[in-house]
Amino acid sequence: MHAELGLGAPGKYTFKAVCPGALCSSLLQQGAWIGRRGLRVPKSALLEQGATKTTENKIMIDLHTHSTFSDGTQTPEELVDEAVQLGLTALALTDHDNTAGLPRFLSAAEGKPLRAIPGVELSVNHQPGSMHMLGYFIRHDDPDLNERLIWIRSGRDKRNAAILKNLGNLGMALTHDEVAAMAGEDVIGRPHIAAAMVERGYVSDLREAFNRYLARGKPAYERRSVMDPVEGIRVIRHAGGVPVLAHPFSLQMEGRALRELVKGLADSGLQGIEVYYPGHARNTQDQLLHLARDFDLIATGGSDYHGKTKPDLCLGRGFGSLNVPDDVVDRLENRRS
Repeated sequence: MHAELGLGAPGKYTFKAVCPGALCSSLLQQGAWIGRRGLRVPKSALLEQGATKTTENKIMIDLHTHSTFSDGTQTPEELVDEAVQLGLTALALTDHDNTAGLPRFLSAAEGKPLRAIPGVELSVNHQPGSMHMLGYFIRHDDPDLNERLIWIRSGRDKRNAAILKNLGNLGMALTHDEVAAMAGEDVIGRPHIAAAMVERGYVSDLREAFNRYLARGKPAYERRSVMDPVEGIRVIRHAGGVPVLAHPFSLQMEGRALRELVKGLADSGLQGIEVYYPGHARNTQDQLLHLARDFDLIATGGSDYHGKTKPDLCLGRGFGSLNVPDDVVDRLENRRS
């Protein structure tokens, strides 16, 4: 007996803890084949992989994605099309320090069964680790917001030049044109420098580029100009948005120190914290849920989807088990400035 591989459609088998891309390869090794109606799989293989039969559609939302307007590999239109194909009901585009893709994103979602949420991910100052601030339901044409984003992006340009200089001093010369070719329409950043390093044969892959040269504390790393966290919250609120602390694991803080930081940000206008995230272990998620309850913050979540630069991450599902509560969108909208 064989069954179709589904992503939650009624009467098919669905997977809650496996990324479909990696899953298909495994199933093919267990007797699956490609038929006229797609991937056909022995029922025994489905059950062995942890499938369960569903009788109703699973609602999925993803509130953390990136397009070619920052460091993602898909256009806003391609993100919308993939979200609709996967059956997502809501999607936020949150490019790094850039809102230029939002008009195309919102236009692409018109008339489709997808709630499109205009967002941004701001880089803000924090030591140790790094801090990003997500803003949802922003007015993407807000003058104050865009003035600050231009300032941040100009700092990124200076940083890129400094990184290329550092690499040259290390015997790994790269030109701006080489890196720009890797970026295409993207805003140039470290992932594109890493890709150029791979192309030149300086490193074997992107991971090696970051681990040996481009990550914080490595020989080619450079800091860049970013806002204070409280200023980031103010800018998002002024643009009519809802500020949310992104992936708190990157703060490299825990226990009392993390609690005090979150309390201070909540006192300054923070409205949410990203609890459901592929990089968060279950105990981290539980700790963040407690913080959200204690400081009246909305527990949000998303995949941090970038496309091909993070091939193990799936839109809407992260590494396979991501499940962001669908009521989060309405709760965020109710907190708009």
